[in-house]
Amino acid sequence: MRDTVLLQLICGVLAILSFPLVKAEDPYKYYTWTVTYGTLSPLGVPQQVILINGQFPGPRLDVVTNDNIILNLINKLDQPFLLTWNGIKQRKNSWQDGVLGTNCPIPPNSNYTYKFQTKDQVGSYTYFPSTQFHKAAGGFGGINIYQRPRIPIPFPNPDGDFTLLIGDWYKVNHKALQQTLDSGKSLPFPDGLLISGQAHSTITGDQGKTYRFRISNVGLSTSLNFRIQGHTLKLIEVEGSHTIQNAYESLDVHVGQSFSVLVTFNQPPKDYYIVASTRFTKLVLTATAVLHYTNSQKPVSGPLPVGPTYQIHWSMKQARTQRWNLTANAARPNPQGSFHYGKITLTKTIVLANSAPLINGKQRYAVNRVSYINTDTPLKLADYFNIPDVFSVDSIQSVPSSGPAYIATSVIPASLHDFLEVVFQNNEKTIQSWHLDGYDFWVVGYGFGQWTPASRKSYNLVDSLTRHTAQVYPNSWTTIYVSLDNQGMWNMRSAIWERQHLGQQLYLRVWTPVQSLRNEYHIPSNALLCGKALGHHP
Repeated sequence: MRDTVLLQLICGVLAILSFPLVKAEDPYKYYTWTVTYGTLSPLGVPQQVILINGQFPGPRLDVVTNDNIILNLINKLDQPFLLTWNGIKQRKNSWQDGVLGTNCPIPPNSNYTYKFQTKDQVGSYTYFPSTQFHKAAGGFGGINIYQRPRIPIPFPNPDGDFTLLIGDWYKVNHKALQQTLDSGKSLPFPDGLLISGQAHSTITGDQGKTYRFRISNVGLSTSLNFRIQGHTLKLIEVEGSHTIQNAYESLDVHVGQSFSVLVTFNQPPKDYYIVASTRFTKLVLTATAVLHYTNSQKPVSGPLPVGPTYQIHWSMKQARTQRWNLTANAARPNPQGSFHYGKITLTKTIVLANSAPLINGKQRYAVNRVSYINTDTPLKLADYFNIPDVFSVDSIQSVPSSGPAYIATSVIPASLHDFLEVVFQNNEKTIQSWHLDGYDFWVVGYGFGQWTPASRKSYNLVDSLTRHTAQVYPNSWTTIYVSLDNQGMWNMRSAIWERQHLGQQLYLRVWTPVQSLRNEYHIPSNALLCGKALGHHP
């Protein structure tokens, strides 16, 4: 009897001691989204738009760091379709990236279930269609990733949270726009701007309270300036980076970029203008919404708040003021500044120069003379199944060179754990916007003219922001540092969608000979197969 009781006590103690070692799995969130056409009038003229679950813009994803997302996407369009998750790192999982270099498109009247995790991320992001020219019809929406409860945020909890999707818009059907591009012509100037899919909308809050505004440029081509009449914008977050909390009268938001600001309703109770207007354009387009105090008895009045003029210097100077809060955490409890990116030895330098050549008499866009063309077989599948003659890692040089432009499926090779310096050299008169899937990166420098090794003297190697999309000013350069800790085939592209569609993109193949689940997940069992991958088995 005594031995039995003693044994029970020992087992009980062991059970208690072992309990803390049991780790619950991160939460799962399930969604079903149906993609259809609908007719709306965003700029006052009926036109065909893309709806998700009947919504334009699409549903907002509100998730928490490390949530597992299971999203069944049903395509009811008359064309193949994919969504890409703009800024979501897809850790070890480029299989879910949602671009034609990694995924076969979802055929009409078919479906695909995305499975990914918001691993070690917080902040404001977006999703949008990556196929054809569908982005010009809608299908975009916001992704808000919130902190886990035990991880603090470096600002007081706001009294509310608003997501504003701003962008340029055309009245012309997206198929007609694509036909214009495919015929070798550039797109005309946009017809107008929208704020969250509308030309006019209202945001309501209480006097004395502070609200978080998440602002994303989901447009096709145009940098925008955002401002609110009579109110300051306190910058708190940029694409997952917690920032030094500077106050701004207005913010430039370039194509593909996202910001979070705090706005305190500390003015007399009335209605105020919310304004988005185009930057670096001869004709300035403007969209307005209304900031409404709940105790307001007065409608909006007075002139619109004035935005910056064409000044490129002003915009670059503002960009340099947006810096990491070194003592704040992001998704993890350790401070952002504990990662000393400026002290890491660079593995190699890549210089990418954009251009706008004519190829066979048609307008194309190129990087280091190569204008990218998609293949019928996604590069990721060709790599996985060892399918030859789909792409070559010798298809593009890592520095600019002279000579005529040409069409190819351009892939730059890199090794897992490389630490790259990438210079975007813009020799054109228009502003550029560059995005890298699967990663965030440090934007360490901006400068005018030609980049040279001496330009490194101006880099910020202490508190540059990490983000996923960087602007490059006309006749200027922008440099990023990126730590290649995410194996896969990753799209590096212009966020300006005409340029992306006509070749200003490439893929970065981050590879290691050691194949392990520590580096990359297996191909999903539900992977769609197409092109030369048909007949293979996941």
